Amino acid sequence: MQNLWTIFSFVMERVFRPISVEDAAETCGLTTQQIRSLCRDGKVSAQKVGKIWLVDPDSIKKIKSSSSVGNEADCTRKIAPPKDKPIALSFFSGAMGLDIGLEQAGIQTVLCSEIDSACRKTIKKNRPDVALIGDIRNYTAKEILDAAGVKKEDVDIVVGGPPCQAFSTAGKRLGLEDERGNVFLKYLEIIKEIRPKYAIIENVRGLLSAPLKHIPKSEKNGETLSEEEKAGGVLKYILGVLKDAGYAVSFNLYNAANFGSPQKRERVVFICSRDGKIPPYLVPTNSEDGSFNLPKWKTLREVIGNLKCDHKFVPFPEKRLFYYRMLKAGQNWKALPLELQKKALGGAFNSGGGKSGFLRRLAWDEPSPTLVTHPAMPATDLAHPVENRPLSVQEYKKIQEFPDDWQIEGSLLEQYKQIGNAVPVSLAKAIGKLVVALLNKEPVKNIEGFKYSRYKGTSNLDWNS
Repeated sequence: MQNLWTIFSFVMERVFRPISVEDAAETCGLTTQQIRSLCRDGKVSAQKVGKIWLVDPDSIKKIKSSSSVGNEADCTRKIAPPKDKPIALSFFSGAMGLDIGLEQAGIQTVLCSEIDSACRKTIKKNRPDVALIGDIRNYTAKEILDAAGVKKEDVDIVVGGPPCQAFSTAGKRLGLEDERGNVFLKYLEIIKEIRPKYAIIENVRGLLSAPLKHIPKSEKNGETLSEEEKAGGVLKYILGVLKDAGYAVSFNLYNAANFGSPQKRERVVFICSRDGKIPPYLVPTNSEDGSFNLPKWKTLREVIGNLKCDHKFVPFPEKRLFYYRMLKAGQNWKALPLELQKKALGGAFNSGGGKSGFLRRLAWDEPSPTLVTHPAMPATDLAHPVENRPLSVQEYKKIQEFPDDWQIEGSLLEQYKQIGNAVPVSLAKAIGKLVVALLNKEPVKNIEGFKYSRYKGTSNLDWNS
């Protein structure tokens, strides 16, 4: 037996002489995170044993001569973390809408994680002192903490909105099977390993009903679904992981307009507490009709009605402008004569659904609908109430409540995408204010009977799959 093992080891040494990620990084002048990314993407020959990558040195030699590897350089934090503010680590940071809101509530973000090149430029431009790392799957908890310049016990909050396309009701809803869903699992792992006092998860409504395993409609054939295939499987899994890690969780579907945003954007927000006490819900500052002695929702007119600037926007095609010239503020294709409706929508006219996003002029005296990543796509138009154009990038910034001096980097379409994907700052501020109150052990009173969104069964108290 010993002789067989000797022969096996001899052969393995000749066929595959693995080196560690650290040695590979030193050999080719890359970071360990970049090496892990290359291993995972199959760009170098490597084997994964448990959580450790073993890399073929011959494969690394080829990479050494390549000039295009990994993300642009990460940035570690070069100044000491604040001692007078709660500290947050931010993941899937985007253009930092969520972080701006937390900052306004008195929380300091010391690290961001983002892979999109334009978003990274935006983060560096506006917050050069914040540590910046790339794909979270390439980092251990220790490497994240080292980059942030903090210890585990220093971290008050871990916050992030993992890519939502995996759970979106508009997509294939592959859940955790999707590559982006697997990033969600890594985010949960980071929460478990760093163990902040509070963890925040922000996502789309589709997360509440996404199955663990996606089955196309054409393949269901009326058969009984397995537990993995049933709606709500992803949420049950997430709640189970957090419970096993010792976190108590509250979640709800929140309309951002209820927190002072001029936008009817609905997002699921999880508040996870390490102390085992189920957190209260966010505290609203506005209501649709002024009920509960709160101010009414903020309108589009209030934020962009008097906006004077050199507007940058993507133009509508002339074919669409022909119809927009006939529509008034708050109207869409349904306000056209029947024959023009059919002509304008073409084959979509006879399709199902409300089609409310086609040829849509926004209303002045309501909040904006959810901003999308491109305001001039046929089925999700976001046209100015009176001008014959889509909303401009400057108007996007106002609706999402970015500060006037916040610079969004990248091309025009990259700017739209960054702003459209952001968390409305008012909603983020409400999250921050709640967490600060809980950290300070201040009482938080929820409003009995308040309707946080237009849907039912979307909170931890009344949700079921």
